[in-house]
Amino acid sequence: MPKSLLVGIVVLVIAGALIYYAMSGQTAVGCEVCIEFNGHTQCRSAKAANKQDSIRTATDTACADLASGMNESMSCGRTTPKSTKCE
Repeated sequence: MPKSLLVGIVVLVIAGALIYYAMSGQTAVGCEVCIEFNGHTQCRSAKAANKQDSIRTATDTACADLASGMNESMSCGRTTPKSTKCE
């Protein structure tokens, strides 16, 4: 077996293991967050390695639909969620 083929196989196996490890370790907590901003409500879900990151990601995703422009996006992101459910 040529040396370059062996190196390629080893690299693929390592890359696959890293992808599996990254994906399985970052879906530990799922949260649904409902944000009310400018008279509208949007609920979004996210999964992350911990509760805080999951809530932040779900909030950012909801605010992407509710806010227009950087100032509104920042204000929306600081809004206390109307509801939060985590599993």
